[in-house]
Amino acid sequence: MFFVDTLEFEGLGNRSYLAGGRRAAVVVDPPRDVDQVIALAARRGVRIAYVAETHLHNDYVTGGLELARLTGARYLVPVGARVSFPRTPVADGDVSEVDEYLVLRAMATPGHTPHHTSYVLEEEGNPVAAFTGGSLLIGSAGRPDLVDPRLTEQLARAQHASVHRLAATLDDEVPVLPTHGFGSFCSSSQAEGDASTIGEERAGNDAFTLDVDDFAKRVLTGLENVPAYYTHMGPANAAGPGPVDLTPPEPANAAQIAERLAAGEWVVDLRSRVAFADGHVAGSFNFEGTGKLATYLAWLIPWGKPVTLLGDTPAQIAEAQRELTRVGIDRPAAAATGDPAAWVLQGERLAFFPRAGFADFAAAHKRGEDVVVLDVRRDSERANGFIEGSVRIPLHELHGRVGDVPDGTVWVHCAGGMRAAIAASLLDAAGRQVVAIDDSFEAAADAGLSLTRS
Repeated sequence: MFFVDTLEFEGLGNRSYLAGGRRAAVVVDPPRDVDQVIALAARRGVRIAYVAETHLHNDYVTGGLELARLTGARYLVPVGARVSFPRTPVADGDVSEVDEYLVLRAMATPGHTPHHTSYVLEEEGNPVAAFTGGSLLIGSAGRPDLVDPRLTEQLARAQHASVHRLAATLDDEVPVLPTHGFGSFCSSSQAEGDASTIGEERAGNDAFTLDVDDFAKRVLTGLENVPAYYTHMGPANAAGPGPVDLTPPEPANAAQIAERLAAGEWVVDLRSRVAFADGHVAGSFNFEGTGKLATYLAWLIPWGKPVTLLGDTPAQIAEAQRELTRVGIDRPAAAATGDPAAWVLQGERLAFFPRAGFADFAAAHKRGEDVVVLDVRRDSERANGFIEGSVRIPLHELHGRVGDVPDGTVWVHCAGGMRAAIAASLLDAAGRQVVAIDDSFEAAADAGLSLTRS
């Protein structure tokens, strides 16, 4: 009997897989922090015989090379991926024997990248799982625009052909096990769903219900902004990432925190947005540890800028440190935990700003207060409706465009509150008077605010 275990990385919207039989297994698209993969294999009582990459990743740093080194596994990398380290190149149709009666068959599925390769797990010659990486996703497909703008349309069409090839090769009941598509910006569109099969995708996925021309058009017109840090991920993966150091960072006291802020370094507060608004170190930024920490911090921070982490507990710091290694932010410069009052110099006070709902904003607007409403959502979200008169600066642009925000008290909102909290902290650090709207955007209409469409 075979097994497939899933490792979920909610912050990045990705998954990795451990699959095998009684004695040996393969790891597909492993995370940077490979200790958890090794521990999972140990609990299963299996040897990691293969590590397989579906493609050269653009959204996270792989742990594949290090995992292969630690375990002695063969490192399977698509033959067309240009890398600078020894590996076992795999081409379409190549078969690797994972365990008795269990093999892994490579299937070329270009689209997300030109060299993208899916892997079909076969037991006694029967396909039992399809590891589709960034090709066929649940209700969607991998975006084709992360390699070269000149190739985007060509890759979109190749993506359509690839998913049809998968469906033509595999039976309807075969599970589809993608790497991307659970909130990852590597997905061409965001879809609901946690599990799927070839048959379910054939019935409802645009890649099957639309012809190639309409599919390519829909994909190309619906692409989201590419996170800025993606530009660093591909080169890191091609060069061969080294091991990570997850030992605790150097402790920071109030004087050291102040010094780091004065030096222009980033001090990142991982606590909840409620706690941050109630009291924080002036100049620090709020990226909740329970939100999409790695995605948004890596997207906004000037690459290579030292980071000091502030949190409730050492465990919160450790989890954030682990998540940040997945996007190449390997070592925090320092960290502090406990009572926030101890993070500021003696005689200084914590900064704070108010939180509110859309009803509160509507009331302030009716009173004629000098207010600005700032919408930090993405273009695709704003296209479905926005508050009349609102200023639009997407969150990922705000750090460099604070000067574009009009004078007055800034009421900042997103779709639910997390990104508004990040934006509010950026504005607060810049000395602006700010109110964080911690509310669902659906409440804006209920509050009587006028909504319009672009």
